[in-house]
Amino acid sequence: MPATAASAAVQRTPSPALRRFSWGVLAYFIAVILWGAVTRATGAGDGCGNHWPLCNGTVIQHSPSMDTLIEFTHRITSGISFFSVVGLMIWSFKATVRGHMARATSVASVAFTLVEAILGALLVKLGLTAQSHSPLRAPYLALHFTNTLLLIAALALTAHLLSRSEGYLRRTIRLVSPVGVALGLIVILAVGVTGSLAALGDTLFPATSLSEALQQDFSANSGWLVRWRWTHPTIAFLACIFLIWILVRAVQRSTHWDNRGLSAIVLVLLAAQYALGVFDVVLLAPLWLQVLHLLGADALWSALVVLTARLTLEPVETESELAG
Repeated sequence: MPATAASAAVQRTPSPALRRFSWGVLAYFIAVILWGAVTRATGAGDGCGNHWPLCNGTVIQHSPSMDTLIEFTHRITSGISFFSVVGLMIWSFKATVRGHMARATSVASVAFTLVEAILGALLVKLGLTAQSHSPLRAPYLALHFTNTLLLIAALALTAHLLSRSEGYLRRTIRLVSPVGVALGLIVILAVGVTGSLAALGDTLFPATSLSEALQQDFSANSGWLVRWRWTHPTIAFLACIFLIWILVRAVQRSTHWDNRGLSAIVLVLLAAQYALGVFDVVLLAPLWLQVLHLLGADALWSALVVLTARLTLEPVETESELAG
């Protein structure tokens, strides 16, 4: 690479402001997701009727109900999230050189955000909100939550790649164990999806006591959403195999980054998630605990995506060496 080109590449290194903004966008999206969980758990999903993007056919709400306030707030914050992710993509393209992988992940973030908006609109138009028992609701929710996790992953990767000082260009990285990591992340995705379905079951078929909840789980008269709640803790237990493998590799492979700190964060978040899961069952999934459990899941998923990126997208040589 000529000296002038190398100098230009250095000058276009992402600024600290862009890096902070990218992490801020990720945090904001997680907050929007948490408010979406509040909307679902409180049954406020039909607070705007079947109108979209308008709320009850209007923009300004006069004497709105609590459900309308909750749902309308979710729509406003979701709209802001779209403009924030588009701004992140534009800024990333302007602040990075061609071949910077954050460009691709920022485009993916916008794409997943658009899909999220489409799925949200269909959720309203098809009436799959509040106390709807439609057979379409569960598979639709699974698709919706899968897209949400992929969106978080794209945002976390964008922020991580913008924060890298090396190994951010496609030609300067090599893939390490991509198949094993991909399969492991799919298992983690399954944990999240089954968790969302379990939460839906708790919302539609609430129990008044722990004994009643256990009876529902094994009753032939219960809906499949309730009888399949066991799949969430079971798959979560199996996912531990992948997580242990990742943590062991992270501690052993610290050639470019010291992964011990992030590995410790993943381990703490994992332990917290299992504890929250137990409390969720014992306390019959109150709203505040569902939101806290989802927050822990999103934080764990984000940290895990960054950790696997450190291990899988390994720099082969620094950009300064290429420039030389």
